Amino acid sequence: MGQNLKTPRQLRPVDLARGHGLSTQAVRNYEEAGILPAATRSPHGYRAYTPLHADALRAFLALVPGHGHRTAAAIMRAVNRGAAEDAFRLVDESHAQLLEDRRTLGAVESALRDLEPVPLPESGGTFIGPLAAKLGIRPATLRKWEDAGLVRPHRDPRTGYRVYDGAAVRDARLTGQLRRGGYLLEQIAPLIGRVRAAGGVEPLEAALHDWHGRLSARGRALLAGAAALDAYLRARG
Repeated sequence: MGQNLKTPRQLRPVDLARGHGLSTQAVRNYEEAGILPAATRSPHGYRAYTPLHADALRAFLALVPGHGHRTAAAIMRAVNRGAAEDAFRLVDESHAQLLEDRRTLGAVESALRDLEPVPLPESGGTFIGPLAAKLGIRPATLRKWEDAGLVRPHRDPRTGYRVYDGAAVRDARLTGQLRRGGYLLEQIAPLIGRVRAAGGVEPLEAALHDWHGRLSARGRALLAGAAALDAYLRARG
């Protein structure tokens, strides 16, 4: 009696697409992009997928929320060409980016906690020398921050001198705190933009709470993606 060898159950593109809200064309596109392993073809040219392809699709869709579409696709392509170490490096990079984002958020919160109002003259503004002295920096540093768009003084129409109002003092103070925390000017710029968009430090509290929530959601998504990727790696053997 001959041995009964099991062959992988064949699936159609619609079988993979069903349940994920995808079109069959999307499944075919994922295969062509290397996100799914290559399917076998029938004599008539029809694609024949297997449960392994279903595992690959589940892994990719689980990776996307945490890593983004481009990185998730690169991870899957690396696995499918047998370069698991490249895939692990990409996973590590996403985790490192999340950690850096958490550190940035912590630095912003710390800077905001330490932010104290700088008394302004009765005229409602202060000049570059007194402000630099108050912040413990050189006037040239303030000018550098201005060139980077981090501080926006206005010019006295009579003298042409820089005048720093409350918002400019706030931005200079926050920039100083973040610089002492080791952040580069290009890293500080979007954070100052958040403060300005929120209309000040106080309204930023809601944005910081939302920021925390999004980082936590990304962390959970990375965990879910890792579990699905591990299942696919096990299925590949």
